[in-house]
Amino acid sequence: MCREGAWVELTVLVTAGLFDSKQDAWFFYLENHMKYLKTRQAVFVSRPNRFIANVEIDGQPEVVHVKNTGRCKELLIPGVTVILEEGQNPNRKTKYDLVAVYKEGFGLINMDSQAPNKVVGEWLETKGYDFVKPEYTIGDSRIDFYMEKGENRYLMEIKGCTLEVDGVGYFPDAPTLRGVKHLRELARLSSKGYHCKVGFVIQMEGVDKVFPNEQTHPEFKEALSEAREQGVEVLFFLCKVKEDELYIWKELKG
Repeated sequence: MCREGAWVELTVLVTAGLFDSKQDAWFFYLENHMKYLKTRQAVFVSRPNRFIANVEIDGQPEVVHVKNTGRCKELLIPGVTVILEEGQNPNRKTKYDLVAVYKEGFGLINMDSQAPNKVVGEWLETKGYDFVKPEYTIGDSRIDFYMEKGENRYLMEIKGCTLEVDGVGYFPDAPTLRGVKHLRELARLSSKGYHCKVGFVIQMEGVDKVFPNEQTHPEFKEALSEAREQGVEVLFFLCKVKEDELYIWKELKG
């Protein structure tokens, strides 16, 4: 059965004649969401730089690509279990991508930095927009999504949350000048007739809100507060997280 929130939004797809029922629309969404191919577990050993990690697979050393250039020091601790996806390009330097990690005392966290935009793109397909364009350039910024519905125009920037402390999500886990720039751009554009949003994709289960990480980047907290004051809507995207898949099941207003 479809979760509350997504269920109501799927009505528009049925009304448009794309599906016979909301149940059919929801099954289509579940069958076509982001999945990883050929995943396996490994043990994390070390991270020499932002791009690669040393792991052990069945006791054998392997160098893998890390699909997140953030610090992730609270996640990538020697000895933790990580999830790898086997790459599809035989000519690449590393055979695997590191896409998720089991955080001790918490559970599975997807840390693929490309995943948030992918799952939001899938989610937007269930929202009845007339037009959706990812990576939309406006001014000197590139915003993650531009949408149209009737006469209304929307802009949405997406942030992936992998940092959890005592059951609460925090963003960012490292200073992000790009994030501050986009928040200020959204705040400016909200006065130009756009419906502006910033969405936090929570890449773990059991967390339903994200706070700005003031200790790491106080300027981001200030920019988010200013954006709210200018009418920018804050959204939390709750995800179902498995070793081989990730999808949004609920959207909450922040």
